[in-house]
Amino acid sequence: MKVLKFGGTSVGSAENINKVINILDQQSKNTNIAVVVSAVGGITDKLLEAAHLACAKNEDYKLKYDVIWSIHNEVIEGLFENSDQNNELKVNQDKLREIVSDKLNELKSLLNGIYLVNELSPQTKDKLLSFGEALSSTIIYHTLKSRQLDATLKNSQEVIITDSNFNNAIVNFEVTNSNIQEFFKSNSNAIVLFPGFVSKSTHGEITTLGRGGSDYTAAIIAAAMDADELQIWTDVSGMYTTNPKLVKQASPIVELSYQEAVELSHFGAKVLYPPTVMPVLKKEIPIVIKNTMEPEAIGTTITKNTVNADNSPVKGISNIENIALLTLQGNGMVGVPGFSKRLFETLAQEKINIILITQSSSEHSICFGISANDAQRAKEVIDTVFEYEIALQKIDPIVVETDLSIIAVIGDKMKSHQGISGKMFSTLGKNNVNIRAIAQGASERNISAIIHKNDVKKALNSLHEQFFEIKTKQINLFITGVGNVGERLIEQIKQQKAYVKENFKINLRVAGLSNSRKMVVNDEGINLKNWKEQLDAGETASLDGFFQHAKSLNLRNSVFVDITANEAVSNIYGEYLKQSISVVACNKIACSGNIEYYNELKTLSRKYNASFLFETNVGAGLPVIDTLSHLITSGDKINTIQAVLSGSLNFIFNNFNAETTFYDVVKQAQEEGYTEPDPRIDLSGIDVARKVLILARESGHAIELSDLESDNFLTDGAMNASSVDDFFETLKTDEAYYQSLFKSAEDNNCQLKFVAEFNDGKAKVGLKEIPEGHPFFNLKGKDNIVMFYTQRYPEQPMIIKGAGAGADVTASGLFADIIRIANN
Repeated sequence: MKVLKFGGTSVGSAENINKVINILDQQSKNTNIAVVVSAVGGITDKLLEAAHLACAKNEDYKLKYDVIWSIHNEVIEGLFENSDQNNELKVNQDKLREIVSDKLNELKSLLNGIYLVNELSPQTKDKLLSFGEALSSTIIYHTLKSRQLDATLKNSQEVIITDSNFNNAIVNFEVTNSNIQEFFKSNSNAIVLFPGFVSKSTHGEITTLGRGGSDYTAAIIAAAMDADELQIWTDVSGMYTTNPKLVKQASPIVELSYQEAVELSHFGAKVLYPPTVMPVLKKEIPIVIKNTMEPEAIGTTITKNTVNADNSPVKGISNIENIALLTLQGNGMVGVPGFSKRLFETLAQEKINIILITQSSSEHSICFGISANDAQRAKEVIDTVFEYEIALQKIDPIVVETDLSIIAVIGDKMKSHQGISGKMFSTLGKNNVNIRAIAQGASERNISAIIHKNDVKKALNSLHEQFFEIKTKQINLFITGVGNVGERLIEQIKQQKAYVKENFKINLRVAGLSNSRKMVVNDEGINLKNWKEQLDAGETASLDGFFQHAKSLNLRNSVFVDITANEAVSNIYGEYLKQSISVVACNKIACSGNIEYYNELKTLSRKYNASFLFETNVGAGLPVIDTLSHLITSGDKINTIQAVLSGSLNFIFNNFNAETTFYDVVKQAQEEGYTEPDPRIDLSGIDVARKVLILARESGHAIELSDLESDNFLTDGAMNASSVDDFFETLKTDEAYYQSLFKSAEDNNCQLKFVAEFNDGKAKVGLKEIPEGHPFFNLKGKDNIVMFYTQRYPEQPMIIKGAGAGADVTASGLFADIIRIANN
């Protein structure tokens, strides 16, 4: 014999009930089955809403009643939709509608009575709620009969006997088991239908079994009859590794032990309610959770022992919402017996359930988690009980924190695996999830933590990624500045996404894009095939608005990527780091601006465990800063840095000669994207000055931009031009001056290079004549070169050389920084 229970969603419509009937038809061919059904989906809530309106003398209860009537009538119409062509079916439909109408009239009379007496007692509430299951079981039974299935309907109130604890009755198992067994001895029907949730007291009063009562009904019947299996049919394909509504990668758990299932159900897995497990656990009857909408899906099997083929110590991650954390603390508690007893007795007397408890070893404080709905009442009664001690300042008034949730990592085999708690808390810490309290039992089957409710989605996703996914780390990118370099970066991400995921287990997802006009954010990821259209249709851009989006989405492993040269953008880096959002920047302003801000960003990066990477500040995609960092970390000391750090200036002076004009070469560099739209930014040397300043700071020297010596080769007219067009006109006017610079270098058999130097704590930049044989002499195109003279490289420097300008190489440098963060 098998026992099948169908929840509210499974019987929530004619379409779904038809699926239930197909399941019953198939299973009853092989064995006798007992079937427990819940009320039609949503009806229990509507019954309560109608009752509360009636109790409050609000005549809108009649409208609620009409909705209840309409829902059941719609279900009947759907189940007998072909009755117009079938006379027998029409008769069955009319009969069913008459029976349901009689029951609904009883319900209407009860609601009218509640309205008249202006009272809703627990006993009346149970009677009211019993209508939900009575109606659904009646409809399903008559439908089964109309389709010639061998079924009977048995009122659960005739077999399940309880005490008179209304709304949450305690079952008298001795009498109940006997009643169930006696009934089945004389029953020969293939299908026996029971309304769930409802029961009757020893005094004949209608009672209910509380939250999850229909599951409990099915478990009681299964245990009484030593059933082969208890099946819980719902709208999901089993118990999931975590909440699938919050974690898309969540998957059904094939097998669970009873203890694991109980832990998961206690901590928010609403597919199964804890009391359900208890009757069948003693009999070791398997529980199978199945999906009515996908009956072929495997589902979850709950047994005493599990095979655990993947040998994973963690079986699931669950959470409970709407939690309040209360703290009783004070020096007067230390070493004084009885505080815990008085505290928990007080809560027990008020019927306030404690979900989590933790106490410091100093005995200075006790923290406990309860439902936030009980928080104010708990505070009032505890402050009253400890009024004397509070008055003497031996303890503080109870402290209440709300807007919290509990997350729990669960698994039978966690005890035999070291490092589970370490992985859990390090994962949360890396994602800036603050933990308010921790609890772990000696069984080590459950590690629980209280966190802010806003962090739940990020916490569940991060932990699921750590414990269940094939070590694939999801990186959520918020990119501002999608011009030339930004567009190339997006293209590289699009092109390499599959390769990086397969080979490095990194899933790159662009969650936000912004330019100076528009911004678009999507926590599911922006489709990179048409990102330009999405951005154009986005909301008006603002720096704070983009930051607030990234903050409120609160996605794990978030990275802000700045591909601008905007000072205002660089000024907001600190806000991102404080949210544990890493920052990748090719914008040089933050690292070459005020030294205090540079140091602050470094401090924030360490404090909030968020990377701050800016490799592309110097040398575009060349590993200049990374190499320098490794030298310093390994204990080396920088003596001298010599470098050509401007790809644009190198391009210009490599192409400038007696046969060309300086104007033509600079114009070509601008048009090919080697310079900024205003070439003076490059030609003035400020860009190179910022780069060498960054290298000096990364070497450990606290210098400001104003400390640098700059030898500007441009004419005063060029620097003071009122516009870019005027600037280019000065180049034509001053051509003889620029030709003289070239002629001098040529006469000395030298090449013109704009060189950055750092030595003995001082830095300078300027145009130099480089003699033949020097490493800089043959530097071609837009290449950069950096020479580090260190304690370990005192005579022959460490040299880094390669393309130091261009959108593609700059984008690749940004891409590399993003991958560094992912691998951190």
